[in-house]
Amino acid sequence: MNQMIRRRLLSASAVALLSATLVGHATAQDKVQLRLSAVSSETDQRAVALAEKFGPAVADFASYEPHYNATLFAQGAELEAIATGDLEMSITSAQELATFFPEFSIFTAGYVLQDADHQVRVFNDEVFDAFKQKAEDELGVMLLAPMYLGRRQVNLRQCKDELDVKTPADLAGVNLRMPGTDAWQFLGRALGANPTPMAFTEVYTALSSGAVDGQDNPLPTVVDAKFYEVTCQIALTSHLVDWNFIAFSKAVFEELTEDQQQAVRDAAWAAADFGRENQLKKEEELVSFLEENGLTVYEPDVAAFRTHVQEEYLKSEFAQTWPDGVLDKVNALGN
Repeated sequence: MNQMIRRRLLSASAVALLSATLVGHATAQDKVQLRLSAVSSETDQRAVALAEKFGPAVADFASYEPHYNATLFAQGAELEAIATGDLEMSITSAQELATFFPEFSIFTAGYVLQDADHQVRVFNDEVFDAFKQKAEDELGVMLLAPMYLGRRQVNLRQCKDELDVKTPADLAGVNLRMPGTDAWQFLGRALGANPTPMAFTEVYTALSSGAVDGQDNPLPTVVDAKFYEVTCQIALTSHLVDWNFIAFSKAVFEELTEDQQQAVRDAAWAAADFGRENQLKKEEELVSFLEENGLTVYEPDVAAFRTHVQEEYLKSEFAQTWPDGVLDKVNALGN
């Protein structure tokens, strides 16, 4: 991160901590205001989990006030708002954290995280402690718990008897729609495909016409966007196991009593666990739905994909910011 921006935010975090201390003594009998800024809708599984599990668990001492659809702060502005004392909570991503701390990009790369359980093990392991500490020290942001978003899979027009995807070599020449940023396009090439940048709103028509051969998204997106209507198979590559974090103001946290701090931690994990269980159940149910609608759903040689993709990343500029030894330690926590 630019050093000037980093110093500015670190200074702002110190001011926010002092302000919270002064205000906290003056309003010790009042409930703590915990405003959450989220870009998702109130029906998103993350929002539902926090509303059902986090809010009620802290209700004795805090007022949980979620704001959805980026109505309080724009997407990408939440972390700085927490750092400057203007916000108490958000749901943040490794991608957003990487804009401040490039080393976080390791947790946005293909096949670094293997499944939902692996996410939890990594988050709770000492290998992740330095990442959490960096966010606390330089942004005043505490990462309380990981939220599971789902696994991205390869969804193709060709049927399995035409194209049987076992290894990255089988995707050679396949025009795979991927989001347009350099990082997403790199992941598409690392998978062995020919990545094609395209707006999400254009994907259904492009699949229907054959302008692209496939697309990658979690199964809920395949169903919600009705991509199953114009495709024939899904290879469960699970090439990106996406996650978010429940982010909390360090300044506000340190004004709570020890019992309240523990209640906040417990509430965050209760919400994360609830959301994870629901998302995993939904993914499992959607396999049956997709098969009932004529798609072939199967798992390729995931180990071959993981090995190839990680080798491609390690040769790239993306890995230059990764701390030495972290990838090996994260891999060792996997299956």
